[in-house]
Amino acid sequence: MSDPANPATSGSSSPEETITVGELLVRCLQLEGVDFMCGIVDGAHIPFMRHLRQYGIRHVNTRHEEAATHIAEAYTRLTHRPAVVIGNPGPGGANALAGLTSAHGEGHPVVVIACTRRSSVNSPDRGGAWQSTDLVEMAKPISKYSALISRADRVPDMVRAAFRAATVGRPGPAFLAIPDDLLTQSVDVSALRMTPAQQNRVMNVGAGDPESISVAAQRLAGAKRPFLFAGKGVLWSEASTEFVELGEHLGAGMGTTLGARGVVPEDHPHYFHIADGNTLRAVRSDADVVVVVGARLGEYDGWGMPPAWGNPTDQFTIQIDCDPMSIGLNRPVDLPIVADARSVLRALSTHVKELCEARSEMLDAEKYSALHEETVANATPHVLAEASVGVNPGQMVMALREMFPRDAVVVADGGNTTLWAVALNPVFEPDSFLYSVKMGYLGTGLPFAIGAKLAAPQRCVYLISGDGAFGFNAMELETAKRVGAPVVCIVAADDGWGMERTAHRFMGVPDDQAHGTELSSSVRYDKLAESLGCHGEYVESLDQLGPAVERAIASSSPAVIHVRVDPDINANPIGYEQFRSTRNY
Repeated sequence: MSDPANPATSGSSSPEETITVGELLVRCLQLEGVDFMCGIVDGAHIPFMRHLRQYGIRHVNTRHEEAATHIAEAYTRLTHRPAVVIGNPGPGGANALAGLTSAHGEGHPVVVIACTRRSSVNSPDRGGAWQSTDLVEMAKPISKYSALISRADRVPDMVRAAFRAATVGRPGPAFLAIPDDLLTQSVDVSALRMTPAQQNRVMNVGAGDPESISVAAQRLAGAKRPFLFAGKGVLWSEASTEFVELGEHLGAGMGTTLGARGVVPEDHPHYFHIADGNTLRAVRSDADVVVVVGARLGEYDGWGMPPAWGNPTDQFTIQIDCDPMSIGLNRPVDLPIVADARSVLRALSTHVKELCEARSEMLDAEKYSALHEETVANATPHVLAEASVGVNPGQMVMALREMFPRDAVVVADGGNTTLWAVALNPVFEPDSFLYSVKMGYLGTGLPFAIGAKLAAPQRCVYLISGDGAFGFNAMELETAKRVGAPVVCIVAADDGWGMERTAHRFMGVPDDQAHGTELSSSVRYDKLAESLGCHGEYVESLDQLGPAVERAIASSSPAVIHVRVDPDINANPIGYEQFRSTRNY
């Protein structure tokens, strides 16, 4: 078998080597560094599935292709490597497209490979063919690359193209379709280019233009109120340490996008939380030099413009990104640097340390502290509200944070439940927070948790989910049990669509005119878990939560803790008005 790390062994092992196209596909995936594949097996997949173990690729069989894609998304986030999802002709591939939508929005390098019907009925569709649909065209708007492999000798270069698109620049998904009859054909590998990933695409764009880095360092060294803002590009580059080191030396304020939480420990004195909009807005507006690293500055970042930020004409803006298409996208930039975040931050730190001494204090820290105290005071009534039934969800979230390790991975899913989780569950380590930031995609929580646990089995993974969101992919509990992913799922059950209740009330709609917001109060998610071989706990008071979490962790099994939360308190969550107003900039 070829060694993907050694180009000398990456071709055929003899002058002529005939294998099936199915095996060729798997060999190409191995050369791209793939070690993980998700999805439901179909008979059409057998020609390549049979070879996975031979080439060191693990397959996880799921209960739905959408969930499979979400599992793969989380796997890519924690391993920083692409993953593969499979779909069958027609419905299986179509199911995966739902997950592909998420991966496209969040920027996750997932490659979906779907079989199609044999070429004689599908290219083009002769009409009336079973499970025949044009998945390639359907995937184009939600992927960076979508194509049909129609010839055996094109498999290697089209696999390379898919992974190149998925991993170069801003990461994102790719889609490949392949006719089932093609997979069984034979091909002579000796006639094909078979090269490893490092020979197929750019693996690192480098440290950027030295002159630009020098100018950036001078600007930062002379700044009175520098502000550093990190996006997920910092996580992909594994540059969190370098980001914080630069910020600390400058005495700079630091913030992150919602998806990049954990780049800066959220108990750092110079960190400004995305949930504290007023303080964050003040820090960003007061800054004289702004450094944006690996972030496009989207809607929930106020587009990088006033009133969420200062006027670009009054602030010197440095933007660092590996993707030129993200530079200046939403905010004018004074100094663009196309580079790998880790490389350029290291270079910047070296230059800045030569130009200025370390600053332990941040200007106007007392002002920002006072603003933060106002935010805390405004949030306090939400947290102190006494539950008439069940548990205050804010108190639940705060208690949970104390029950899990500092480096635990927390996954959020739901509407109001996520608002509580974002505001009250601090994140302290990189790659420790998973949420569908761009799409607000309900149902990603459990699959994300499973993918995170499979990627990092040594880390504790817990999910905070609303009951509505949990129901989307609850059957993946069986997957978690079967594949050995002992995640702890806390389901905040208010027996309804909580954010929709809030929206009705926010718009002044009386409760008796609210439609479609209720779910059954008789559902027991802990019992559902037990029926699928997992551990279940039921909690209806805060004092029961700690022992329930302890038993869940001790079970070494996937666990669901059904927490009954007060529906009225849950309908008035921390941050709802900020959540709505952010979309009005």
